[in-house]
Amino acid sequence: MAELFIKGLIVHFLVDFFLQSDWMAEHKTNLRHPAAWLHGALNLIGNLLVFAPAIAVSLGIAHMLIDIRYPLIWWRGLFRQDPHGESGRIFMILQDQAAHVILLGLAVLLSGQ
Repeated sequence: MAELFIKGLIVHFLVDFFLQSDWMAEHKTNLRHPAAWLHGALNLIGNLLVFAPAIAVSLGIAHMLIDIRYPLIWWRGLFRQDPHGESGRIFMILQDQAAHVILLGLAVLLSGQ
């Protein structure tokens, strides 16, 4: 199980930090923009190397949903989190990455390996 998680984490970090261009980072929050779909496709392709197709597709969709920001905006509203300034920006980036890693962990658990 740990090996699967580590492989998934490597894919996630590779796609989010090494294969994501400034163009993707700037426009992935809008599902009407091709950058969102390209970034999602890279996630899907990477996850297909690690997980069964159904889990890889689910992770790709979940990744795109987190990247459009609405789920985390809702979460911050629910828990009255109102980050501001540079520290708020860092908090939001870390929260985004934590959400991706949590979903990756859930995918590993659901895969049962």
